[in-house]
Amino acid sequence: MKGGVEKRVYEIGRRLAKKHEVYWYGLDWRDLTEIKLHKVGRWLSLYSGGRRSIRGAVYFAVKLLSKFNGSYDIVDCQQFPYLSCFSIKFHSALKNIPLVVTWHEVWGEYWMEYLGSLGVFGAQIEKLTSKLTTNNISVSKLTQKRLRSLGVTSEFIPNGIDFEKISKVKKAEDEYDVVFVGRLIKEKNVELLLEALVEVKKNMPDISALIVGDGPEKYQLEKLAFDLGLSENVKFVGFLESHDEVISYMKSSKAFVLPSKREGFGIVALEANASGLPVVTVNYPMNAVEGLIIHGYTGFVSQPSPTSLAKYIEISLSRGKKLKRNCIKNAKRYDWSNIAELTEKFYERVLDGR
Repeated sequence: MKGGVEKRVYEIGRRLAKKHEVYWYGLDWRDLTEIKLHKVGRWLSLYSGGRRSIRGAVYFAVKLLSKFNGSYDIVDCQQFPYLSCFSIKFHSALKNIPLVVTWHEVWGEYWMEYLGSLGVFGAQIEKLTSKLTTNNISVSKLTQKRLRSLGVTSEFIPNGIDFEKISKVKKAEDEYDVVFVGRLIKEKNVELLLEALVEVKKNMPDISALIVGDGPEKYQLEKLAFDLGLSENVKFVGFLESHDEVISYMKSSKAFVLPSKREGFGIVALEANASGLPVVTVNYPMNAVEGLIIHGYTGFVSQPSPTSLAKYIEISLSRGKKLKRNCIKNAKRYDWSNIAELTEKFYERVLDGR
């Protein structure tokens, strides 16, 4: 479960499976005890060269179209990678099964920036996907707003965290001032964090930061840290297989910084809050994390500049202990058990209105 979508379907699915029969349709992954997994094809990465793979999306959609079988009360299809939604729409219409589409992001004009001239096709597919059903779920207020701009209404049911599990994790021995956790891609904007740390270092020469994650930008970011004179201040540890280890590093840090230009939700920000850390994020139009943070109460929303980000990092470090209780209180509202209950009630309303 490396991403927010995977974590969502797993955490909600295993909780619903305590009361209902839950089935997954996906590529060959692994066997699960709680959920019946139908493997429609061999595992194939949905990313290529750091970007989303059209080939992977087509492969999954074709396999799903040919191998979706059985009779179900309701089917919930994740919006990404789009083409699979059309495969499921065919089967839901054929078998009169209510279709729910769960939306994690709406890109709109961002398709052109992401794919260049080919972005027009991505934007069109996104619009067509939004018309497949009237039963839509948005995982963030930002996504709900952007769906509304397409003329589509949706139910807001956020992502969540396993609050109880996080509360039991012990902090790591190594301590850091700042921690970042995420895939090292351009959209995560880690270079802005590094540039901000240069400013922080002027007032705090011994500032320490931990970068947790891997991705195509790792080498360039390590080089940038060296060029900026941050080799003694910043440590890159790569991807950590154990989620508990990630949480332990959060708990041994003082502030969590997520300067992403684009986030569909940002579960990791809530995990940081649950670990007692104030979250510093950045004001970008497609950054949904901004909606999770109460500025000055559970973290701070910075302007997208090194100077502004550095300012709020320093404030977080000085006020972190005072904000800790607020952060934990906020995160507790997003426990996966609450999210699963909201999802179940939405399914019931869809079935009642069938």
